[in-house]
Amino acid sequence: MTSYDPTDLNGQEIAEAEKAKRNLVERQNEESDIRWLMSSKRGRRIVWRLLVQSGLFQSTFTANAMVMAFAEGKRFFGGNMLQTIHALCPELYPVMVKEQKNERSADDANSPNHNDT
Repeated sequence: MTSYDPTDLNGQEIAEAEKAKRNLVERQNEESDIRWLMSSKRGRRIVWRLLVQSGLFQSTFTANAMVMAFAEGKRFFGGNMLQTIHALCPELYPVMVKEQKNERSADDANSPNHNDT
């Protein structure tokens, strides 16, 4: 157990500087990871799935307040993810949307209910 000395101002400043440095490195790693994930088609599919599963593109309204609160929590995650994407690699978001649109079109064309008339 470390002993905390409230009068050691120099030690506190050093500890705060080290914590800020660790936070900066952690944030840089997170940003690098998001850029890496969005840089490939596979990664963009994963991100799209997370956005859809978060309920970001649908209403969370329900008569049950607890269910709605839970859904809003999931939606908050999706909103943060989308905000991060727009901040770090905004040029890749339209690419991801277009890829998903193309995949849905291909799925629709291959569905058994599709008519070629």
